[in-house]
Amino acid sequence: MKLLSVLLATVFSTSIVHASTTLTPAWKTTTELQAPESVIYHPGSDALYVSNVNGAPDAVDGNGFISQLSDEGEIEDLYWLDGLDAPKGLAIKDDLLYVADIDELVVIDINSKTITERYPAQQARFLNDVTIDQQGRVYVSDMMTNQIYRLADGEFSLWMDDSQLEAPNGLLVEGDKLIVGSWGMMTDGFATEVPGHLKIIDIETRAIQSLGDGTPVGNLDGVEADGKGNYLVTDWMNGRLMLINPNGRSETLIEFEQGSADHTVMPEKNLVIVPMMMQNQVQAFRISHQ
Repeated sequence: MKLLSVLLATVFSTSIVHASTTLTPAWKTTTELQAPESVIYHPGSDALYVSNVNGAPDAVDGNGFISQLSDEGEIEDLYWLDGLDAPKGLAIKDDLLYVADIDELVVIDINSKTITERYPAQQARFLNDVTIDQQGRVYVSDMMTNQIYRLADGEFSLWMDDSQLEAPNGLLVEGDKLIVGSWGMMTDGFATEVPGHLKIIDIETRAIQSLGDGTPVGNLDGVEADGKGNYLVTDWMNGRLMLINPNGRSETLIEFEQGSADHTVMPEKNLVIVPMMMQNQVQAFRISHQ
């Protein structure tokens, strides 16, 4: 669903003000990226890393790659690491970059720019987002199979298989909870009969519950905490960034064209950075709380 170009121009020329949050455009990249899906900041190299699908999102074609950006949005190395298939979600622990790539979890040493491990997920069809808990365990969602995998003690295995996940996309560890952004009940392709909402999984018991009353919110992609007890969540199909409070109530902060994907939040710079898959671009906004 595309917005009028006039509206998009307005977004980049004015601040977007809501009851609790103000977003001000900070920067945007050039359009050299190729279907950027996820972005993450690595303090050690003071750089942003972006996954580029560069083709069909489920194609094992070797076209996917990772780009390196400055924290001001300059593309420093477009093909920082290539030879992947359709890389999506990213997570970093220490100097290791974890990448979801269709049916395997790829581990990249950032300092040496080399792949150190590949963990296959035999049943996976569409590995999507990645997050890491305080114990260093890595969680990866598979949107097409209602599954979540976990890497623990060197073993990558199926951790959860439950239709209640409703096409799990975005993941965020918050203490002993795993926050899941569901895409919704899918029908044909990526269309949904019922859009998704945020869910909470107790990591120890694996019990699933909805955030709030489970009211449908959208086709959820990236999930990040805003540092104020709320969540900043992207809706890929409708092209928007939302604020969702602990009761599950959602508020649209900004509208884009379709394709707003797995964003990141940099509290130290008061930035939220959003990959726009369909525009081959990453956009950043200064965020302030009133």
